[in-house]
Amino acid sequence: QLQVVESGGGLVQPGGSLRLSCAASGFTSNYYAMGWFRQAPGKEREAVACMSSSGGSTNYADSVKGRFAISRDNAKNNMMYLQMNSLKPEDTAVYYCAARPGPAWSNVCYQRNRDYAYWGQGTQVTVSS
Repeated sequence: QLQVVESGGGLVQPGGSLRLSCAASGFTSNYYAMGWFRQAPGKEREAVACMSSSGGSTNYADSVKGRFAISRDNAKNNMMYLQMNSLKPEDTAVYYCAARPGPAWSNVCYQRNRDYAYWGQGTQVTVSS
């Protein structure tokens, strides 16, 4: 059974940090393009960060550049992380991880909702004092 599961959300004060984790399982390939998205109340889901299936290409939304970092555990190709630093109240949202199996050589970083077929259930991040 194909599954994508996020974890690591919670409540944090402005200026604080959180690390979100994403585990993909049940895929026949060990290589995935993966993305992090978020949806705040009353807003559309937006792309936050992405990484290609090769791991060689990343991209970030302008609103999080310099504060967020996407990474992959190379020893466990099915694990990906989103390190979030200098958090702001406007970062409050439900964060989703998405996966798309791909070839090991691909440097395409997918940033649209429709590019991904496999989604996690979401994890709440609340930034508030």
